[in-house]
Amino acid sequence: MSILISLLHFAILLTILLSLAYFRAPLLLWLSSMAAVTVLGLFGHQHFLQPLWIMLLPLLVTLVLGFLSLVPLRRKLISKPLFGWFKGVLPTMSDTEREALEAGTVWWDAELFSGKPKWKKLLEVKKPELTDEEQAFMDGPVKTLCAMLDDWEIRQNNNLTEEIWDYLKKHRFFSMIIPKEYGGLDFSPFANSAVVMMVSSRNVTAAVTIMVPNSLGPGELLLHYGTDEQKNYYLPRLASSEDIPCFALTAPAAGSDASGMPDEGVVCMGEFEGKEVLGLSVTWDKRYITLAPVATVLGLAFRAVDPNGLLGSKEDLGITCALIPTSTPGVEIGARHIPVGSAFLNGPTRGNAVFIPMEWIIGGQARIGQGWRMLMQSLAAGRAISLPALGTAGGKSAAIFSGAYARIRRQFNMPIGYFEGIEEPLARIGGNAYRMDAARQLTLAALMEGEKPSVLSAILKQQLTDGNRLVINEAMDIHGGKGIIEGPNNYLASAYKATPVAITVEGANILTRSMIIFGQGAIRCHPWLLKEMESAADPDATQGLKDFDRALFGHVGFVISNKVRAFVLGVTSARWVRSPVQGPTARYYRQLTRMSAAFTFIADFVLATYGGSFKFKEKTSGRLADVLSHLYLASAVLKKFEDDGQPKEDMPLVHWAMQDSLYTMQTRLVGILRNYPLRYVGKLIRFVIFPLGLPYEGPRDTCGKHVARLLLTDNPSRDRLMEGLYISEKEDATGLLMLAFAADRKAVVPERALKNAFKQAVSITNYEDMIERGLETSIITQDQAELVRTAQSLAARVIAVDEFPADATPM
Repeated sequence: MSILISLLHFAILLTILLSLAYFRAPLLLWLSSMAAVTVLGLFGHQHFLQPLWIMLLPLLVTLVLGFLSLVPLRRKLISKPLFGWFKGVLPTMSDTEREALEAGTVWWDAELFSGKPKWKKLLEVKKPELTDEEQAFMDGPVKTLCAMLDDWEIRQNNNLTEEIWDYLKKHRFFSMIIPKEYGGLDFSPFANSAVVMMVSSRNVTAAVTIMVPNSLGPGELLLHYGTDEQKNYYLPRLASSEDIPCFALTAPAAGSDASGMPDEGVVCMGEFEGKEVLGLSVTWDKRYITLAPVATVLGLAFRAVDPNGLLGSKEDLGITCALIPTSTPGVEIGARHIPVGSAFLNGPTRGNAVFIPMEWIIGGQARIGQGWRMLMQSLAAGRAISLPALGTAGGKSAAIFSGAYARIRRQFNMPIGYFEGIEEPLARIGGNAYRMDAARQLTLAALMEGEKPSVLSAILKQQLTDGNRLVINEAMDIHGGKGIIEGPNNYLASAYKATPVAITVEGANILTRSMIIFGQGAIRCHPWLLKEMESAADPDATQGLKDFDRALFGHVGFVISNKVRAFVLGVTSARWVRSPVQGPTARYYRQLTRMSAAFTFIADFVLATYGGSFKFKEKTSGRLADVLSHLYLASAVLKKFEDDGQPKEDMPLVHWAMQDSLYTMQTRLVGILRNYPLRYVGKLIRFVIFPLGLPYEGPRDTCGKHVARLLLTDNPSRDRLMEGLYISEKEDATGLLMLAFAADRKAVVPERALKNAFKQAVSITNYEDMIERGLETSIITQDQAELVRTAQSLAARVIAVDEFPADATPM
């Protein structure tokens, strides 16, 4: 009898499917309830549901679905009350917040928010490459510049040398984003990143000096928003370095809250070039402005006000950007800040009632009040280039240099890199460096396609600068005493001390992680949330209600589908998910699909629970940001592996990065649910996404060992990881290190022969004696003796630290 009832229920279900096919969300509920009822009926578990309820439950669901299919009735009885409530609880959004949220575009981040990413779409993205002209610039001027840079000399002089400044200007390093028609290099985002990364691997000061004119600043703003007259005047001068730009945004009272800047420009009449013209009297106090001490043109952000109504009835006109020659009377410039661990020029600028004409506003008078939008749109792309390139350079350099040092440096008669205690940080350095470079390349591919991925650029900036700090700290631990003694032989000190700079600028990482990544990502990338918010803001209440009803029930369906998907993928361990590739990485595509569904499901529940107060739940937002970030980083790892031709030898790096990302995502999701305000609901959600327990454990020791071995030996994986770095050919700190690494490999056979013959390992203290004995007994040849002598003498020079006179002053 129960089987017949269940079959009847499925017949009813088919009828509803045909009549309500367009209304997907409740049908998922119907499907799950009918499946449960059928299973219970087939297996005779009537003690869970009495026969009467077995008949009534589908009927009840049918009635509900039938009601919900009547859109006008549904809209009146359900959507209308919820619409009023939603508008009441929706937090007030300022114009600057709205402009920040709307800046840029969405790309792969939207797929990750869908719960079912389209992996073929990702793999179809073209791998970025340099043009012949860009490659020639890398092989010529960039490598020549790197050879000229002496990190110790620059730090001692607290500035680049005049020779380097002249070289930068001569070869137009400051014009990479300026079109050729204005005299610029007109390089792609990938080339821009490549230049910064290579120079960063040699000297941070030079890299930052190059970054600023090619990032958020006058050049970028002029290109997109300047008048023709402004472009024709300034861009050729910026391209030739006749003008050196800086951009002043941060104020003592407005750091992370840059939109709350107190700097003000009052619309007024004033004298300019002997005539009375309309303009602004601007007063400002800015700090932390890179290149300010040498700038000839100052880009300035301030709030424009019109108290006398010279432009209309509106008094607060909003944030505005202007270009002001630093020779203008009243402009204070030239003092310096000294950034920790670096010598790039940075300082304050001030002005008191400085009159500027309207034509100095970027874009002219028509652009008054549009400054914040201009800045956010520019930042959406620019933040994905310079600082991530600097962070990746730090990660890759730490991997190559730490691996080389760990092979050369011996303790207890063996290279320290073969001790498990050193293997652990080496693995973390190698895995993170690979993942960082993968994310950098994928985001640049998006920029090359014309995207301005604001959420992904925030992820890239936060994750890669934080990643740089992690690997530099690990590298310092591996180098021990070598890393903590200042001097020209220390190739880690500058990068180690300068890491907080990149972490702090262009949106401090704490702010970016806890407020921006998920806060902006949820609104921009979620398929329904922004539509609901836009409907609430629609001045046409009738149309707003219609849009809200459509978005609301689309959102409900989205939540239910992700709940079902997350649970099913959890029960099956995502084994049945289709992967776009075959082989060892296929399971990672499946697991990321599972995590995407779990993330989206939890994100919706969190937003529904907290409502408008979520804006202040920064710990939860930060954890969600980490999940979204690692979904993206892991996607980038898989894409890089495919772009590189699926090299088998790179699998340890892929395994480490993927397993670490999956474990990190799992840890953050568990952290969210442990702190969920409704404790039992949190436990229930955890069961939905992890029904069989926690599946991810992080990289195993054997995986870490394989990664470490890649850094300790000469192999194609290490060569790929080294791509884009500057490898010195001189006998300076890093040049000696690389020479010693190469020599050590060549000396392996004769050193082993000596050790076997004399039962003693060759070292920097005994190698001459061992060589002599080996030659006397014909254990080694004269050529082999020279290999050992070269390897050990170079190792001794690398291990040595600098010594200074007793009265030397601290650096």
